[in-house]
Amino acid sequence: MDWKVLLSTFAMVFIAELGDKTQLAVISMTCKHGQFWPVFIGATLALAMVTLLGVIGGEVVSHVVPTSVLTKVAAATFIVLGVLMWFEVL
Repeated sequence: MDWKVLLSTFAMVFIAELGDKTQLAVISMTCKHGQFWPVFIGATLALAMVTLLGVIGGEVVSHVVPTSVLTKVAAATFIVLGVLMWFEVL
């Protein structure tokens, strides 16, 4: 197992998920229902499934499109989204 990939993926996803709408939804569900474990397990399974879809999609796309192109497209997409958010278009 490549621990560097594991830890960098963990760090990136952890930071990206802090304060996002998923976290707010989990806080809301916990407050509404007052049941820690069902909300925790449901949210964990949902995030795992979404992550699995992303990994499978990335695996498929990486066989068709070169990694260098994917990296540049992803970077450009983040920049465009950032600019749109800056000007409150999104």
